[in-house]
Formats: sequence, C-alpha cells, structure tokens
Amino acid sequence: MNLSQYTKEFSYNIKLAYPVILGMLGHTLIGIVDNFMVGKLGSTELAAVSLGNSFIFIALSLGIGFSTAITPLVSEANAEQNEKKIRTTFHHGLLLCTVLGVALFILTVLSKQVMYLMHQPKAVADMAAPYIDWVAFSLIPVIIYQGYKQFADGLAETKYSMYAIFMANVVHIFFNYMLIYGIWIFPKLGILGAALGTVISRIMMVVFMDLLMRHNKAFKSYFKNFSFKEIRKSILKKIINLGLPSAMQMLFEVTLFTAAIWLSGSLGKNNQAANQIALILASSTFMVAMGLSVTAMIRVSHTKGMNDYKSLIIIARSIFLLAIILETFFAVIFVLFHKFLPHLFLNMNDSAQIIDNTEIIIITSKLLLVAAVFQISDGIQVVVLGALRGLQDVKIPMYITFVAYWVIGFPISYYLGEYTSLQAVGIWIGLLAGLSSAALFLYIRFARLTRKLVLENHK
Repeated sequence: MNLSQYTKEFSYNIKLAYPVILGMLGHTLIGIVDNFMVGKLGSTELAAVSLGNSFIFIALSLGIGFSTAITPLVSEANAEQNEKKIRTTFHHGLLLCTVLGVALFILTVLSKQVMYLMHQPKAVADMAAPYIDWVAFSLIPVIIYQGYKQFADGLAETKYSMYAIFMANVVHIFFNYMLIYGIWIFPKLGILGAALGTVISRIMMVVFMDLLMRHNKAFKSYFKNFSFKEIRKSILKKIINLGLPSAMQMLFEVTLFTAAIWLSGSLGKNNQAANQIALILASSTFMVAMGLSVTAMIRVSHTKGMNDYKSLIIIARSIFLLAIILETFFAVIFVLFHKFLPHLFLNMNDSAQIIDNTEIIIITSKLLLVAAVFQISDGIQVVVLGALRGLQDVKIPMYITFVAYWVIGFPISYYLGEYTSLQAVGIWIGLLAGLSSAALFLYIRFARLTRKLVLENHK
C-alpha cells in the first residue's frame, strides 16, 4: 500500500472540511449560548431549556439527515456538467425541505405531552412547553437553510454556510441578551427570550444564505425562474428515496445518545451531569469527523459522476485515514487530560458543591477513557456513512445502523447501566459497542460495494 497516494489528498480534504466543521460548531454554539445565558436565571430554567432542546434535537437530526440527499445528486450532476440537473435538484430539494420543516414543527409541538409521561419534574415541564413551541417554529427556517447548504456543498462551495452561521450567531447573542434579561427597549422574557433569540437568528441564517448565494456568480443561474409547473414527481421521489433512509440513520444514532442521557438521569443527578460533560467534549471532537463525512459525500459522488471508481476508492480511503489520524489525536488528549477536563465545566470554588463535584469528576474522568476509544469508532462510522451516501447507497446502511445501535448498543448500555456496578461507565461501554459495530459493518459494506463497481466498470 502506497501511503503517499492517500496523504496527497489530505490538503484538499481539509480545505473542503474545515468550513463544514466550523459551521457545525456554529450550530452547537447556538445551544451553548442558550445554556450559558439561561443558566444565570436558575437551575429550573436551565433544566427546562435542556429538556426542550432534546425534543428539538431529535427533529433537527431528521431534517438534517433528510437534506443530505441533495448533496450527492448535485455533486454527481456537477461532475457530469449538467446544469439543468443541478438546478432541478436544488429546486425540488428546497421544496421538500420546506415541507419537511413545517411537518417537523407541527409534530414537535404535538409531541410535547410526552414530557409529562416521562415523569419530568412538573415545574420543569411547564416551563419547557412554551419554550418548545417557539424553538420548534425555528425548525422551518433551519431546515430550509439545510436545503441551501447541501446544494452549495454539492458544488464543493462549503464556505457560504459557515459565513451564514457565523452571522446568525452574532444576531443570536444580541437578541438573547436583550430578550432574556430585558435590556434597553426590550421586554424581560426569561427563557422565552432565549427561544425568540433562536427563532430570529435562524430566520436570519436563511436570509444571509440566500443573499450570499444569490449574489454570487457561481450560483446565480440556479436561482432563476422557480416555478411549481416544473416540479416532477419522479425527481421528488428520487430525493425522498435517498433522504428518508439518511434521516433514519441519523435518528437511530441521535436517539441512542438521547437514551443514554435518560438512562444516566435514572442513576441520579451526578451521573447525569458527568454524562453531559463527557458528551459535550465528545460531541465537539465529533464535529471534525462530521466535516470529513460531508467531504467524503462530496468527493465520492463527484468521482462517481466521472465514472472513475479506482480514484473513488483512493479518495475515500484518504478521508478515512485522515479521520482515524485526527480522532486518535483527540483520543490521546482525552486519555492524558481525563482528570483535568471535567474541572472546566464545574464551579470548583463553591464549597457547598465540593462533595457533588468530586463525584462528578470521578465519573466523568472514567467516561472520558471510554470516549477516547469511541472517538475512533465514531469517526470511522460517520466518514464511511458519508462515502456510502456519496455512492447513493442508503438503504442497507440504514439497516446496519439500526442493528448496531439498537440491537447491539442499547441493550448493552441498558444492562450494564441498570444492573451492574459500572453504572454511567456501563452506559458508555454500550455506546462504544454500538459505534464500533457500525464502523465495522459499514466499512465492510463500502469495501464490497466499491469492489463490485470496479469489476463492473472493467467489463
């Protein structure tokens, strides 16, 4: 194996991936800002925002998963230099994202009652309900934005979504600050202020994205003459056939992590706090793998459009290798600093919290050792999934992810968490088992599929 054929692809991979990574961190920042500003109001408010966001997050993962269908279709059409196909995919994709955004908004508002069935404290659930109504409305602009983003990604223009998210973050911080605390002419709305800040910033995110793209000559021609007369059932069906399994793949993973949060909650607040800290750290490094996953989807679908399957395998493997190197680097950091990192999230000067904080640090430091290993599995499974989406292979990977997360991962999490002394660490060993089996099976699927494509192409 000649390593240089893979490493020479690294610089272009990073060039495509870094705006996606920064854009994803921008998305995450919206949630962090909400938590930080609302945290100053009190623990009930913070719990309400946390609970509300867990509902929004599940709906958002469905929307983002579905919208990823647009990228491989646009990228393939771009390789074929078929402008009409690119334009059609963009218009149909945007229409479907708008419809899906409205549907997810309605479903999220209707599903609020589940909070009361989950035995959440009544004060928290009552406060979370109006928060969910408003933030659920922001799903409409955020999923329309995904339609724009995935289209731009398909043309290998990954920077625009990053600019739009950064500008949206500035708007978000301004309105949050004004509306939560009632500064200047603004009313003091508490956690509803945080919800409104999110809605306004997400509407502006679409506005920024539209303006940035409409006034760019690379995209200009695709914005002309949008007409419902041009909408074709066959193209809608093609996007839905790719989008639905992709949405389900994302849902299976997100719900597994949400289940881990609920399981930790049943073990007590210190286990839940430790789980939360470890999850924030693991999610931040996962953004890097997500960026590389989008890169895999763009580059694999583009090379597929050129019918060059040998190059496709080299490009895909170069991205897998880069993901393994970067995630191993993060794993080493987690191992070296597993006792220090939890301190960053806790108020160590509060004498009343000393006993709780000590326990949280002990649990989190153990979780970070498990997270160090699952960084690598998580990185591999998400980049291979991106490459398979680039090949427009989504149905079998959907079944693979379901089995890995819910037939293998969750039962292990549940058993070790509830019935052994491992508790939170046991829950995370289950996550590790699920992610590792997903990484293994998805890679086998990719290797088989590409081998078959190379052989067919040689006939």
